[in-house]
Amino acid sequence: MHAYMPVPERSRDPARAAFPAPCSPPPERRDMPTPDPITDPRRRRLLFRAHHRGTKEADLMIGGFVTRHVADFSEAEVAALEALLDLPDVDLADWLSGRVPVPADLASPLLARMVRECGESGAGIPPGTPAGVHRP
Repeated sequence: MHAYMPVPERSRDPARAAFPAPCSPPPERRDMPTPDPITDPRRRRLLFRAHHRGTKEADLMIGGFVTRHVADFSEAEVAALEALLDLPDVDLADWLSGRVPVPADLASPLLARMVRECGESGAGIPPGTPAGVHRP
């Protein structure tokens, strides 16, 4: 038979509390700047869509580009990006990696910028990845 063990109540005096209050962050973390959150629902949706494409390759290339620039996009660029994200992942990944040229009927300044940035050395590599880890 189990004996009933009462749970101590939280004391009003934190020095004597059975369950102390949650700790505050360490002093060195308090002064760290926090990134500006994106509050516009349309841009937040774009960020989500860009990072959840279905393939890791597309997530890294498209998601990385959108993360870096979504806060600075004009309304016209946001509309253009929404249209681009409606295209199939396979096509976008082929164009952004340079495997296949972008068709003339779909060429746009935003897509050209994405192709240029994704073609740079190290594009699509997650931040904080040590040098040499991503290369065979």
